[in-house]
Amino acid sequence: MTGQGHASAVVPVGEPMLPRIFRVVKRVRETADTFTFNLVPADGGQELAFQPGQFNMLTAFGAGEVPISISGDPARPETLVHTIRAVGSVTKVLCRAAKGDQIGVRGPYGTPWPVEQAKEQDVVIITGGLGLAPLRPAIYHVLGHRADYGNFELIYGARTPADIIFWRELERWRGRFDTRVHLTVDSAASDWRTNVGVVTHLIPRARFDPENTTALVCGPGVMMRFTVQELRNRGLPLERIFVSLERNMKCGLGLCGHCQLGPVFVCKDGPVFPYSRVRDWFEKREI
Repeated sequence: MTGQGHASAVVPVGEPMLPRIFRVVKRVRETADTFTFNLVPADGGQELAFQPGQFNMLTAFGAGEVPISISGDPARPETLVHTIRAVGSVTKVLCRAAKGDQIGVRGPYGTPWPVEQAKEQDVVIITGGLGLAPLRPAIYHVLGHRADYGNFELIYGARTPADIIFWRELERWRGRFDTRVHLTVDSAASDWRTNVGVVTHLIPRARFDPENTTALVCGPGVMMRFTVQELRNRGLPLERIFVSLERNMKCGLGLCGHCQLGPVFVCKDGPVFPYSRVRDWFEKREI
């Protein structure tokens, strides 16, 4: 992972496929197979500014590259943060990176969460599992500009308590008087003191005005479909429900076609979409 010979690489203009080299300065284990990495430019160059919801292509030298959403605070671009689950050959190598190792970065790419358009509205964030990571920058933004928004509700579900990521931050957010955080798990031991069940069961508890609300949703496909259905039951129009579809992205530039969903390329046209735009394709199970 070290690849010391790449340390001085700088991405030249016109070379979008050449990664820039970043160095790992911090590694945090979130769960048994999920880790958060703090990265800084190895070349000492400019910080990497990004918008909530965007992603980078991360390179594990000798193994390949994968698209990973940025999970850090957009107000602190001096440190690039990514949360990665070790589920494939490349992500397993990335998750073994230690402090001082180097990772290639291309990006940022993609459309952001509509945090600017949501100003003066209620905001509802509903997410499951690792889906909290792509939404974390949006949460940072809303909490950092709290006076610009109405009610703020965060609903987060995981399979078990051991699968919950960002535990300390969730507890800190739950302690705020201007934010409501709802946690649930699919199953838990008898000492679990909060909700058990799917995230959709908590949507009726959320306080928001459907006439003036933006909803941000990210998680497994089946979870997002039922979440959208429940939000519609609450009167929220499809054009104000936004989903992230990080589906089979590979190149990050719309060149390879792996992420095509009907008429759109998720990496180039997304990954964040108003549900009204992708509904006809997203709801077709065979696609």
